[in-house]
Amino acid sequence: MLTSNTGLRKVRIEKPLNTSPRPQSDAKPILALTAGEPAGIGPDLCIQIAQLDLPYNLVVIADRELLQERASLLRLPLEIIDYPPPANAEHKAGALRILHIPLAGPATPGKLDAANARYVLNTLECAAEGCHSGEFDAMVTAPVHKSIINDAGIAFTGHTEYLSHLMNGQAVMMLVGGGMRVTLATTHLPLKDVSGAITQRLLEQKLSIIRQDLIARFAIPKPRIAVAGLNPHAGELGHLGREEIDIIIPALDRLRAIGMDLIGPLPADTLFNPSKLKGYDCILAMYHDQGLPVLKHASFGTAVNVTLGLPIIRTSVDHGTALELAGTGEADPGSLIAAIQMAAVLAENRK
Repeated sequence: MLTSNTGLRKVRIEKPLNTSPRPQSDAKPILALTAGEPAGIGPDLCIQIAQLDLPYNLVVIADRELLQERASLLRLPLEIIDYPPPANAEHKAGALRILHIPLAGPATPGKLDAANARYVLNTLECAAEGCHSGEFDAMVTAPVHKSIINDAGIAFTGHTEYLSHLMNGQAVMMLVGGGMRVTLATTHLPLKDVSGAITQRLLEQKLSIIRQDLIARFAIPKPRIAVAGLNPHAGELGHLGREEIDIIIPALDRLRAIGMDLIGPLPADTLFNPSKLKGYDCILAMYHDQGLPVLKHASFGTAVNVTLGLPIIRTSVDHGTALELAGTGEADPGSLIAAIQMAAVLAENRK
């Protein structure tokens, strides 16, 4: 159930979502793409995507005038097709199907404006509602700027946490790239708060979700998950910290007892050895900058952010809003293309 305090009914949509069930014969999943922070590169990426002949069924959720203005700035052609209809037409080069959500005020490339923070969340809520109702099969998100949303007086720590709140779920962040799947026990927390946030219950919940989605969405029948320790050398038998002994090992032992294939806790400095990675289907890192720098070093610009643990499918890019590149034409759409491809695969697997 969606539980946003602002309520999805407040999202101003010129044409209502079609919430009637779609026939199972649809050739391609319908993917909702949110354009992200309007001052960043999200709109640019959507317009770059419009130039490609991609075999996907895309609906971009954004302000149509914003995209038209940015296309003119980039000197790229753009035909805007209002959604709906057609609901089952594949993407074609030179055009975007747009579900229009209006900006609160003008958007200038590279210049953040807190007045448009609610617009950004409206696009996310619209995509989530469409996925929840069955209108869309998955949502793909361009980057947002966390600080400007907070500056608008709205508590926001990231897509993963926000969607988890909307759907009253327990979401898990996963990055896929460089031959790795890396998940996180904690996400956007100050480092000083990480140890206190890691509990046996948290680890058991997260690992159960990871295993379930590896089976159901990634079609891995018996996933093998490597778990990083929190401390250097995984605590060195308690000499460098007791979190492994008191929290991580007991949680892993309980899950092993019910049949989960878990390795660890392992020292993070050797966990990512290429020869060892071949034996894992996924890694659980204890905090954001323990696992993601390694993956992004191996795959930046082509990695995909996947949210596990939700009743919907959501993928995203592996980078931020890159305000300095907005409107220049220099943004690389590689990660967004990969996120669209991943969303389509996960949607097909779910069928």
